Amino acid sequence: MSKDFYLKLGKNIKNRRVMLKLTQQQLADKLNISLNFMGKIEVAFSKPSLDTLIKISEALETTVSDLTNFIK
Repeated sequence: MSKDFYLKLGKNIKNRRVMLKLTQQQLADKLNISLNFMGKIEVAFSKPSLDTLIKISEALETTVSDLTNFIK
């Protein structure tokens, strides 16, 4: 996957998190991951595994499909 994919994914994750009024720390706590890793996912410095992406979508009350809806 390209860097562009992860940049868009991170932006969608952040937008959804902000919409739900969650901090990065609150989301990281829900996922049992570090705040550092959560931040790196949002800026595409780290790439989440599929399992982590599924957990993120569940914590954000959405679907993986919605988080990746920029794919044509």
